[in-house]
Parts: sequence; structure tokens; C-alpha cells
Amino acid sequence: MRTKLLILSAGLLLLSACSSVKENPIKVNQVGYYPSCEKTAVLEQEANTSKAVLLDAEGNTVWEGEAVREAVSLWSGKVRKIIDFTEVSEPGEYTLKAGKFEQPVVIREAAFAPVAQAGMKAYYLQRTGCPIEEQYAGIYARPAAHPDTCVMIHPSAASLSRPAGTIISSPFGWYDAGDFNKYVVNSGFTIGMLLLGYEADKAYYDEWNLNIPESGDNTPDILDEIMYNLRWMATMQDPEDGSVYHKLTTPHFEGFIMPVDCQQQRYVVQKSTTAALDLAATFAQAYRIYKAYPEYQDFAEQMLRQAEKAYAWSVANPKVLYDQPGYNQTCEPEVSTGMYPDTETSDEFFWAATELYLATGQQAYLEQAKQFMPAAFRLPVWGDIEWLGAYEWLQMSLVSNDLAAQQMKEALAPMLVGYLDACLQTTAASCFQMPYGNTPSDFCWGGNAEICAGRGIAMLYGWRLTGKPEYRAAALQHADYILGRNATGYCFVTGFGTKQVMHPHQRISFADGIEAPLPGFLAGGPNPGQQDKEAGVVYHTDYPGESYLDEQPSYATNEIAINWNAYLVHLMAGLDAAIR
Repeated sequence: MRTKLLILSAGLLLLSACSSVKENPIKVNQVGYYPSCEKTAVLEQEANTSKAVLLDAEGNTVWEGEAVREAVSLWSGKVRKIIDFTEVSEPGEYTLKAGKFEQPVVIREAAFAPVAQAGMKAYYLQRTGCPIEEQYAGIYARPAAHPDTCVMIHPSAASLSRPAGTIISSPFGWYDAGDFNKYVVNSGFTIGMLLLGYEADKAYYDEWNLNIPESGDNTPDILDEIMYNLRWMATMQDPEDGSVYHKLTTPHFEGFIMPVDCQQQRYVVQKSTTAALDLAATFAQAYRIYKAYPEYQDFAEQMLRQAEKAYAWSVANPKVLYDQPGYNQTCEPEVSTGMYPDTETSDEFFWAATELYLATGQQAYLEQAKQFMPAAFRLPVWGDIEWLGAYEWLQMSLVSNDLAAQQMKEALAPMLVGYLDACLQTTAASCFQMPYGNTPSDFCWGGNAEICAGRGIAMLYGWRLTGKPEYRAAALQHADYILGRNATGYCFVTGFGTKQVMHPHQRISFADGIEAPLPGFLAGGPNPGQQDKEAGVVYHTDYPGESYLDEQPSYATNEIAINWNAYLVHLMAGLDAAIR
């Protein structure tokens, strides 16, 4: 994930991306096209043609046509041709042929539902402190590890009531990414993004059966799974004053071993305003949702109390920033795991104040939200989260007569719409028929999630807000990119596609002895920053949209993370709910 540097295990063989396998120049969504929606493919110049034919399962031609346009990459000069076979609407399995090349194509209802549910089920596979059981995980079953019932207070987190070396219990939760640690900041963002999706399409999510231990109870499976991480976050608050530990971690990243083989002592480390505000926002948001379910009502009330206490501490301590290098100068053991550093807290204050107002109706929180109001639209990421709060105002205003919500909507909606309209204008010249990937800055650490899926989610909010069909169509284009219609030809979700990600930067997938990685995870994607080159990773190109390696050492392009999966679930589920 962004800003997190992982240390490669000694002696690891680093592989070049050079391959003798001939790339297929036909780029398609490898999971499925919806019958009623746009269907486009891209022909790379190696196809040496501008014509394509679509054949049904019996080999009959059901469509043939010329490319509707061509586009030239601004950085590579490659010429690509856009094929549009939208007119084919009959569900079925097809073959798209161009010259001597061909690609399978599927048209079906509920095309993205399997991806959305696998993306959510992936959180079960990331659980800590419990056995991952065969009846729920199949071949990916593993014994319990990291119970976190004997976690030590690090000197950087010491207080009078909890001096350094104090043992606390901090069980439950999800492994954060390819590593085995747990981070409040990223957990808060993850749950916030997931619950926003749930609020938008509650009836849709309520139908899911994820086959997790809680399936069959009286609460939707998605909420049961999220609760497993909420219970951990609750343990990260110091009950004395409401402050919140930034992370639960080992001093150093573990090697590429299974969780049960890990031996390092685990600590809660430092306290930060960002962690406290992320907990406050997440818990206030969760309170509104979980209080409706009898089995969670008591915990929902507890979450609201914790949220208000965390917010009060943050108001009194508005700039307690996580400073790992600074503490490492005076505290032992030194800590070298992911930092999630952040020097600005106004965005966290806006989100937390928003959620607490929506949870309590207290005017003071509304005034705080107004004080920290965004000035422009920015895609929400873990370190810049004000638009998680803004999405709430846009979403809540659709079902609320609250005057404050209407006023917030009137202020925020033009920011979103202006951004989306500017994005739409880039599609006409796009190499991949979408408002993503048309500038080098779109490709970054975690760009598949934070920019691509994030922009698709923004388009969904624009569509929900205005009903403008171009926004929903653009959201769909972003999903097509993730599922294979991109310069690399990979379907970036593990377990899906005809060209699959097989070697993500994830310790369990590397160490479990199973050829296929844990399914349902979104890989970070092309990243010309190539921050792992210093560790010896060799890339075959630095073209922004192609700078990707399906190799375990490539943490800059091929790691997975819980926050990235939250984008995946929200986008794929939101589209499936919208198109049905």
C-alpha cells in the first residue's frame, strides 16, 4: 500500500518481467459484460487489424465490425483500436476474434456479483486469531494464529495507567495487507468505504450469503464480517482518556512464512489524532447501522460512547501525529513496519464530525463539520478522507429532510459533478475507452483501487445524485479496466479471469504451498514509481500503464490490502445493484 515499505526476505530470487509467453493483443473484461450495457474491447497494434468478429458457442458469427476509433498512447506512442459490440445482448459464452488472435467473452446478468462477493469473502481469509476453517475456506484453511491476547504496550504508547511493558488483550481484526499487522487508520478507512456501499444498496447486500461462520444468523453477512474488525478496533482505545493506539505490530515485518510460524512479540505503538478520529468516524457510522440488529445493539451503544470519547480527546489533542522515526530515536525496540503517516487532520475532523452529527443530531458536531468543510473534490484515500464524510452528506440528503443535510448537499454536489464532468471529457481520446489512465498520475501505488476504482465509485455517487446515465456508464468502464481491459491484459482480482494474478505480494499466498493465491484480492496495479527497484525488482518497462509485475517481490505493483478491497467491493457491488 502507499507509503508502506516492505522488506524482502534474504536470498529471495528476483525475476525479470521478460517472458517468452506471447501476449494476447485483444483486451477485454474477462469476467463478464452485462446484456444491457456497453461492451467494448481494445485491440493492441500487434493484432494488425481493425476488424473483429464475435462468434457464439457453436462458431456462428453474431457480430462483426470495424473499430469505432483509434487512440495513440501519450507515453508509448502505441496505437490502439476500440471495438464496440454493445449491440450484442444475448447472454452466453462467445469468442472475440481479431486477425489470428481470439479471446473468450461472456455476457451475463449479475456479471460482477461473484467478484463483489469474493472481494468481501477475502476479509474472512484475512482474519487473525481464529482458525480459517475448511468448510468456509476450502483448500485455504489454516490454523489459528496471532490471538493477540498478550500484546505489550510499546514505550511510545506508554501512559500512567498503562506503562511500557503492560500486557493488554487486543484480539480479532484483519491482517492489513501482505503483512500480518493491524492498523487503525487503514481499518477505519476500509470500514468506512464498505459501510458507505452498504448504506447505498442495503437491500442488495442483505441478500448475500458469504459462507462465513456467522452466516445464517439474523444479521447480513457483510455486517458480521465487518464486526470482526470493529471488535478489534474497540480494543485499541485507551479507556483512561479516549486516545487510540495507531497500530498493533511486530517490531519488524515477518518473513514470508505462515502466520502460525511467527515468533515476534506484538505491540501497540504510539497514539495519534488520525487514529482517534478514524475510530470516532467509523464507530459513529457503524452505530447508526448496527443498532438495528438485536445481537449487536449493546456493542453499537458502546461504539457510540467510544466514538464520542475519541473525538473529545482529538479536540484536546488536534495534532498528535504518528512519528515512527522520531520515537525510534528514544524507544526500544525500534519499529520498522508500515507507518501510515499523515501531517493533516482537518479531513479526519470533517469525517468524524459528520458521522457523529448523523449519529447523534448534536449541533456541536454539525458546526465542527462546517468548520472543516472540503473546498474541492478529491478522491478519498486512507490519508485524505474528507470525501468519505462528503459522500455521507450526499447520500443521507437523498433520504433525509434535515435542512443541514440539504445545505451540505448544495455545497458539496457541484464539487463532485464538476470533477466528474471534467473526467468524462477525457474518454473521447482514451486508449481504453474510459476516464482513467489518460494521464501518468493516474498510475501510482495502489492506483487500481485509489484512483481507478475510486473514480468509478465517484461516478456511482454522481449517478445516484443526478441520474445522469453517462456517470453509470463511466463507472462500468472502470470496472472493465480492473477486470482485464487494460494495457497489461491482467484481470487484477485474484481467482478471476483468463489471465490471472498468480503471485501477489502476500505472505500467506506465498507460504501456504498452494499454487493459486487467496482469491478475491485486488492487486495494486501499474506503478511507474517502481519503489521496489531498490530491492532488486526488475521491470521490463516504465510506461505508466504497463509498469506492473505479477511477481511476489513486487510490493509496489502487486501487493494486496484491505483498503484496496473496500474499493473493489463498493464498485462491483454498486454496479451490480444499479444494473439489475
